[in-house]
Amino acid sequence: MLGRLTSTGKADRVGTLGVAIIGTGGISLQNHLPGLALSPDAKVVALCDADPAVLDRAARHVPGAATTARWEEAVARDDVAAVVIATPNFLHAPIALASIRAGKHIFCEKPLAMSLAEALDMLRAAREENVRHMTAFTYRFVPAMRYLHHLVRRGDVGQPWHFRAQRFQDWGDRDLGWRQEKRLAGTGEIGDMLSHRIDFGHHLVGRMTRIAARHRRFLDDRRGHASDLDDWVSLLADFDGGATGVLESTKLATGWGEGPRSRDYCEVNGPDGTLVYQVSQPLEVLVGRKGHSGLEPVAVPDEFLKPPGSPRDPKAGDPLITFRYDQSFEFIAAIREGRDCRPNFADGAQVQAVTDAILLADRDGRWISIPHIG
Repeated sequence: MLGRLTSTGKADRVGTLGVAIIGTGGISLQNHLPGLALSPDAKVVALCDADPAVLDRAARHVPGAATTARWEEAVARDDVAAVVIATPNFLHAPIALASIRAGKHIFCEKPLAMSLAEALDMLRAAREENVRHMTAFTYRFVPAMRYLHHLVRRGDVGQPWHFRAQRFQDWGDRDLGWRQEKRLAGTGEIGDMLSHRIDFGHHLVGRMTRIAARHRRFLDDRRGHASDLDDWVSLLADFDGGATGVLESTKLATGWGEGPRSRDYCEVNGPDGTLVYQVSQPLEVLVGRKGHSGLEPVAVPDEFLKPPGSPRDPKAGDPLITFRYDQSFEFIAAIREGRDCRPNFADGAQVQAVTDAILLADRDGRWISIPHIG
C-alpha cells in the first residue's frame, strides 16, 4: 500500500494504492470504479454505502472488496490510503476531514461542500496534513476541453473578451432524491450542473471577480416529493483578465433530454478568434478565425485525447463516456508523483465561492465580489 506523503512530497511507501469508495451509487459505477480499474497502481479495497441494495450492486463489480454501511469504518481501515467521496453533499466535509486526519488522500465529488467556509476547512486541513486532494470536475478531461484549454493558453483567440456556457437538460418533474432537498444538497442546479460550467470559466479565462445572478425553482413538487431547491440559474460575471461571462443552467429545458447528448456548450471569444466546446462532440472543437465567416470543426489531435501516461485506449469505447476514467488516473498519478492534483480543493473552493455569491446576489439583487482562494 502507498501511504501518505512525507513533508518533501514523496511517497513514504511503495506498492498498490488501496482505495475506499464512499457512496457507491450511479456516479461511482459510471466513473470511479471503471476509472480506478484501469490503473495498475490502485486497488479498490473497501466500499461503503448506507443503502444495502446500492452497496450490493457495487460489490458485484469488485469481488473481494470489504463492504460497510458506516463511512467511519472505511476511513479507519489500515489498507486504505485514499478515499473517493461520492455521497450526498452534506457528508462531503465530515468524511473528508476525518479522512484527512487519518492521513488519507481525498478525491471528492463536486460541489466540494455545502458552503465556502466548509470548503476552506477542507482545503486547509488537506494542506496541513500534506495529503493529495482532488475535486471531481470531470469535464475538464473531455478531449475537446483539453484541446480548447491549450488553444486559449496558446493565444489563438488573443486576450479573451467573452466566455459563455449553457447546460440545458430536460429532467421534467421526476423525483431527484436527495438532490432536491436543501438540507442534503445545499443547492440544486447551481451545485449540481452549473458548478462544472463555473469551473470551465476559471479553467479557460481566469477567476471570476464579481457576479450578478438569479436562480428559480419552478417545481415545488416532484412526483409527490417536495423540492426546496433551484432548478434554473443564470449569472453574469466579470473575470480578472477583463473578460465578461454569461452562464445559464437548467433541468427544465423541455425536449433537450438528459446526459451527454443534451445541451452542454461553452464558448470563448477574443479579437483573434472564437473557440467552442460541446460535450456531444468530445473529439472536436469549433474554431472561428478573424476575417472568416462561420465556424469550422477541428479534430482534437492525438496528444490531447487523454492525459500523458493514461493507460486508457482513446480509440476504445464510447468517447462520450470514457474520458471520465482519466480523472481517476490523474488522482493516482498525483499521489505517485507527489504533486498537486488537477483540479484540486482550491479549484473546488473557488467554485464554492461563486456558488455562495450566487445565493447572496439573488437575495440582495446586487453584484457580489468573489474572494480569491490562493
